[in-house]
Amino acid sequence: MQVTYSVKIEGRVTGVGFRYSALNHAARFDSLYGYIRNMGYGQVESVVQGPEEQVEMMLEWLKHGPSFARVDKIMINRIPLDPTLGKFTIL
Repeated sequence: MQVTYSVKIEGRVTGVGFRYSALNHAARFDSLYGYIRNMGYGQVESVVQGPEEQVEMMLEWLKHGPSFARVDKIMINRIPLDPTLGKFTIL
């Protein structure tokens, strides 16, 4: 089953390679769509869409990110499927 989640992450998530690490992690999965982008100092936003199992693994990774990051708060909300999303990328 295909699912889509909107994710907002706060903490030490800018200036630590969070977005590039997320892109590399997403590349492990063959069917992930969506994006990750900075929203301002200390905040990133992501949309992740794909097979439920792959999306769940990506969400688990987003809860901690790369080793230099510190996730203080994460908000995960299921949203409707978006057929316009391309392969997971950085915006």
